[in-house]
Amino acid sequence: MDTNIARTFDVKRLRQDFPILATTVRGKPLTFLDSGASAQKPRQVIEAMTRCMETAYANVHRGAYHLSEAATESYEAARVAVQNFIGAAEPEEIVFTSNSTMAINLVAHSFGRGILKPGQFVLTSEMEHHANLVPWQMLRDAGLGIGLRYVRVTEGGELDMNDLAAKLADGKVGLVAITHMSNVLGTVTPAARIVKMAHEAGAKVLFDGSQAVVHRHVDVAALDADFYVFTGHKLYGPTGIGVLYGKRKLLDAMPPFLGGGDMIESVTLERTTYAAAPARFEAGTPAIIEAVGLHAAIDYVTAIGMDAIEAHERALVEHAMRVLPGVEGLRLLGAAQDRGGVFSFALEGVHPHDLSTYLDRSGICVRAGRHCAEPLHARFAVDGGTTRASFGLYTTPEEIDLLAEKLVDARRFFA
Repeated sequence: MDTNIARTFDVKRLRQDFPILATTVRGKPLTFLDSGASAQKPRQVIEAMTRCMETAYANVHRGAYHLSEAATESYEAARVAVQNFIGAAEPEEIVFTSNSTMAINLVAHSFGRGILKPGQFVLTSEMEHHANLVPWQMLRDAGLGIGLRYVRVTEGGELDMNDLAAKLADGKVGLVAITHMSNVLGTVTPAARIVKMAHEAGAKVLFDGSQAVVHRHVDVAALDADFYVFTGHKLYGPTGIGVLYGKRKLLDAMPPFLGGGDMIESVTLERTTYAAAPARFEAGTPAIIEAVGLHAAIDYVTAIGMDAIEAHERALVEHAMRVLPGVEGLRLLGAAQDRGGVFSFALEGVHPHDLSTYLDRSGICVRAGRHCAEPLHARFAVDGGTTRASFGLYTTPEEIDLLAEKLVDARRFFA
């Protein structure tokens, strides 16, 4: 970790940007450890969205008047902001969706049904969020002759790279769809190595970057990723806005997913011709205000610096790895060498839902259940689910200490 970067990161000052962090829960200061589900919003995002609604809102791409032109300019500026944030070659490679799930479904429908051939396979893994499992199962079950394979996860919570190589070996995999960072284990997958192996086997690669893009600098061009998806609400932006990055040549070859306004070139009663990407994938009135909010969120984290955010969160991970294993009866899932600020655990004798409710009495917000990753929980034989603490740029070491203290109390309480 670069200690010079860490010293420039003033978490106490940054916390003042998040109004909700000044609130209390059941009379206790809020300790928000569920950023992996959805992050809190800084004042800069809230104000940008309010300003848009108050001064510059109209529908986009349609009105020949000032407000519509201003709204269109703001909407397309958000696309450019995303392009620059993830290192895409051009703004046309950025498609706005409602979230990561929608983006993956778009690829499953348009690339899966429109480009993949019978006899080919999609290769995903045991550690995926349901959003990166269910669409591929639906594609497999659609009767198109497209199969589905899974990469195993090791006991340490990492991708089994030998298994990945074995399942690519016959050249029948058309698409590898893998998380860039697990929402349960915190595991950061070796993205560049995955891309190299997949491309050598003739496969394209999609990364679910819903967690990774929040915690690490992502450069899709340097990775040579074919598709990359993420969602706004985990990146300190609003709900209702997500991103699909796709290489231009792939997007141009893919048929539309949804039909309706703004994705057309022309319509007659006999036929429709479609607009070029990205418009062909953005049917209907888009999430205008949400795009403005996403732009503000990107500006916010960019001003702080993704390197500084990563350094802060690495320090939090190191602190958690010192503190949490000392809690008697606590089982942490995964022990990846490269991991982000996500910790899922089981406390002996305590159901995750009971534990979450108990922690809430101290103002601590955590997630309980299977975290939309049932196969991964089955892989680690924790069918009852786990409790998950996930960090954001506003998380402090003191909050992790409080969590550990209350876990000890919970074990006594439920004994």
